[in-house]
Amino acid sequence: MWSDGDMLLYAETPGRRTAQILADLLLVVWLLAWAWAGSVVHDATLELAGPGRQLTESATGLSAAMLDAGGTLDDVPVIGDEVRTPFDEASGAADRLAEAGRDQVTAVERLALWLGLAVAAIPMLLACLVHVPRRVRFVRRATAGARFVDAGEDLDLFALRALAHQPMHVLAKVSDDPAGAWRRGERGVTDRLAELELRSVGLRMPSSPPARRA
Repeated sequence: MWSDGDMLLYAETPGRRTAQILADLLLVVWLLAWAWAGSVVHDATLELAGPGRQLTESATGLSAAMLDAGGTLDDVPVIGDEVRTPFDEASGAADRLAEAGRDQVTAVERLALWLGLAVAAIPMLLACLVHVPRRVRFVRRATAGARFVDAGEDLDLFALRALAHQPMHVLAKVSDDPAGAWRRGERGVTDRLAELELRSVGLRMPSSPPARRA
């Protein structure tokens, strides 16, 4: 039994339901594929940070070696301070190289992050903008229609909507005068009109159509 809290996520008609399920699965595959592509781009861009890391490690090691050498020579009597000065200057230069290497690594990491996000997010967002609103519209229309059918309402409302929404050549296949037949309460024509509208929102004709209201 239909309750007000239920939502109709997929059509009741087999063909349309299958198409919707396939479309949802394709969307999931599309999202996963572009998430993977973004990850690949991110990792590939990060490899550009290798030289920066090597420069940082080498310069840091050189700076430490210069400091150690300067500290050792500092103990030499009389000339220790003068001999240490060039080593301290070399250590400072190595520290600046290490800092430049770290800046390069930071810039590459930032670039990798934004490139990965752009590659993944743009096609994912476009797909969602196309697919999700259509699915939401279907769920809203089908859920509202199912409430009317399951509540025991007659099919006149759907027949009336069919007269307003269905193309003229489709209505002509139902009756030469579908509007007049609906006004006269011809059950066969009314049911066929209602079926057209129900199918358009993904619903099946009730096996035992509700009785017409007095």
